Formats: sequence, structure tokens, C-alpha cells
Amino acid sequence: MRSAFLIVPALLLAGCGSADEAAKDEGTSISIKGEDGNAFSANLGKDGRVAIDVPGFKANIDLPSIQLDANDFKMNGVSLPTGSKITSMNVAGRNGGGVEVNFTSPVGTAAVRDWFQGRLAAEGFTLKADGDALSGTTEEGKPFRLTTKPAGGGQSESVISIGG
Repeated sequence: MRSAFLIVPALLLAGCGSADEAAKDEGTSISIKGEDGNAFSANLGKDGRVAIDVPGFKANIDLPSIQLDANDFKMNGVSLPTGSKITSMNVAGRNGGGVEVNFTSPVGTAAVRDWFQGRLAAEGFTLKADGDALSGTTEEGKPFRLTTKPAGGGQSESVISIGG
């Protein structure tokens, strides 16, 4: 039954997008996987194609693509750096669960690290800088990691991993 509750967010997110051709190249990919013993999975591709696989129900649906950005994501009240775009989001219920968010930013790696370091520390995260990366724990004691690399033109590509 819990699996059915995860389908609704995937479909609602899919309805938020744009159907134009440019949006298809800029879309966000979202993946949700169920817990051990639960065969649930839902995937929303950058092209707007939704695949749902739950016990007794499978579907492939074409919807408009979506592009999530800094305004669509908050972690303990902390958003992504201004102008960032989420390229993919993976949510797993397996092995203790976890979330992975991949995003691009119009600022360099040090600016991304600094953006999160101060803001997340104020929210109870315990963090340690390692070059342009951050690692530590959330206020709930779950592992946290931010990795970031240059993407050219003063921009960066980053991954936030929490839990699992």
C-alpha cells in the first residue's frame, strides 16, 4: 500500500512540465525504488516518459518533460545555489533508504561547497570540507556527502547523497 503513495508524487511532478522541444533536452530524471521485498519502482525520464512497476500493475506513460531547479528543492530549508538545475533525483527505500540529487550550477565548485557548508551547519548538519567536497551527517545522524566538479565556463556539476 505504501507503494501507491509514491506513484502520486511522480505523476504530479510530471504534470508540472513543459511540452516544448527545448524542455525535453533540459528535463529532470526522477527515480523512486521501494524497500527490500517490495517490487515498486517509478521512473520519470528527462523526456517525460513515466514507467511504473508495482505488484499487479505496470504502465508506461508519456507526459510533458519537467525541469526542476533551485526553487523546487529544499533540504532542511536550504535550497540549491541560485540558478541551479536538477538533472536527476534518485530515491531508494532499500538498505536504509537514501536520496541522491544531481545538479548543475552557474557557479564554481568552491561557491557550491561554501553555499551548503554554512547553511546546512546552521540546520544541525555536522560537516567537514575535503577540497570542494563536504561530508558528514544530517541532524538525524544520516550520512551526507556533497561532491562537486568543474563543468567549464565557471560552472559546476554536483551530487548530494543523503543516507543509504
